[in-house]
Amino acid sequence: MKNRKFAAFLAVLLVVALAAAGCSKKNVGSPEDNPVVEEDEEETDGEDQEEDTGYTFGFSAIDMENPYFITLENSIREAVTENGDSLITMDPGTDAQTQRSQITQMIGDGIDAIFLSPVNWESITPSLEELKEAGVKIINVDTQVKEMDYVDAYVGSDNQEAGRMCGEALVERCPQGGKVLLLECPTQNSINDRITGFEEAISGADPGFEIVARENTDGMFEKSLELARAALEEHPDVTAIMCGNDQIAVGAQTAVNLLGLDDVVIYGVDGSPDIKKELLKTGTQIAGTAAQSPINMGKEAVEIALAVLDGGDYEKENYVDIIDMITTENVDMYGADGWQ
Repeated sequence: MKNRKFAAFLAVLLVVALAAAGCSKKNVGSPEDNPVVEEDEEETDGEDQEEDTGYTFGFSAIDMENPYFITLENSIREAVTENGDSLITMDPGTDAQTQRSQITQMIGDGIDAIFLSPVNWESITPSLEELKEAGVKIINVDTQVKEMDYVDAYVGSDNQEAGRMCGEALVERCPQGGKVLLLECPTQNSINDRITGFEEAISGADPGFEIVARENTDGMFEKSLELARAALEEHPDVTAIMCGNDQIAVGAQTAVNLLGLDDVVIYGVDGSPDIKKELLKTGTQIAGTAAQSPINMGKEAVEIALAVLDGGDYEKENYVDIIDMITTENVDMYGADGWQ
């Protein structure tokens, strides 16, 4: 009897031992007891996420103190980030050499494409060559580079048409003709085209308009004020001032106010909130601005950049419509709180 009880006891011990061994083996194979496998899975997930971070774009425009380029960059940034991509922005501050070194830096940062508005449409060529050698796609925005063969796509306004609209508005407003001051910037092709369009529009007027001075402002407010004031002191009988953009027009208006020349009329291009606020005032010297849309330009530039990178269909030259000639008569339609 004792032998049977002892044998039964041994059998029970054997079953418990086998069960315990089975449980231990199961736990060793569980994730909790196998941190090496878990770390490998996390590393793989991290690599996949790194591969899926999207494109990296660069943005380099003439001057990021200019409200127009601030708005253009904001539009591009919004569209880029919505697509899961990233944007590196650098401000050359109207200095061509600074722009060149910043582009070199962005290439080193690994950009896939760049949105580029050149400080100097001619001296930007070495940077275009460097971008091409690095395999970076070039989306030229707002103002064209001289060597367009380097560019993958261009997105901008019809700047000659914008200048023409200003000229036609002047002819209608001053049918008696008069003397004209041009505030331009030869290093920026967009402004060159606007001045050309303006001159073409006033050339056939009868009685005619005489261009008494043309000044290179470098597109800067301070220089525009200084040069406009000097030119107006020499030619106080100027009828109108044509400005390459709205920032130049603000400088011209400041000069006119300092000299007390209330009858001078001023035209610009952009449709900026600052100029629209002036158009809302009674007795302003600002006569009108040919309005662009940096918001629409930015959106279209991103669409085309993605088509370039993804091998999709796109046109090399793309023109965003000039919105309108905004004057005191229609400024209420657009408002002065922001860009159109």
